[in-house]
Amino acid sequence: MRLGVLVSGFGSNLQAIIEAIINKKITNSEIAIVVSNNEEAYALKRAKKYKLQSEIVCKKNNTDEIFDDIICEIMKKNKVDLIVMAGFLAIIGKKILIEFDKKIINVHPSLIPSFCGKGMYGIRVHEEALKRGVKITGATVHYVDDTIDGGKIIFQKTVKVNPNDTPTILQKRVMKKAEHVILPMAIEKISNERYFTD
Repeated sequence: MRLGVLVSGFGSNLQAIIEAIINKKITNSEIAIVVSNNEEAYALKRAKKYKLQSEIVCKKNNTDEIFDDIICEIMKKNKVDLIVMAGFLAIIGKKILIEFDKKIINVHPSLIPSFCGKGMYGIRVHEEALKRGVKITGATVHYVDDTIDGGKIIFQKTVKVNPNDTPTILQKRVMKKAEHVILPMAIEKISNERYFTD
């Protein structure tokens, strides 16, 4: 299965995917292309280190429709079977959703339906979790549809919230103990079972 990985920042989830492929925790899959909407993303350096093909598509230089078209064409050109949103901080549009229907997954840093939807991404999710005083948080891997964080859930993993947590400390723990675990698990499941939704 050929993966197209969408990234925006540090790329720790990309690293988790790469390591899972190397360590054979993900089988029958390869990363065909890494696409970033941020030319400064450290994830691009990770891609270069492992000799992965990468492209940059900046939203600020394009309309939403053109941005969508370009990414869709990159994925088709690279014969991508599954698009993996690994910390991708842009909304993908209708053309990609139609072209890759039920073949796009995302990792979100909370237990959906908590702390998700419009405006809930990155550190904001953990700020809200701490503000609400939750004792348990975690991460979710889900299929992507036309609602923000609304697609069918594949895996979730819980993470304990500690009394002295800051948003940054909690974010790092959720990444390490949940995101980096269940994202490779989801790819492995889909790769071997073609676990696409009905």
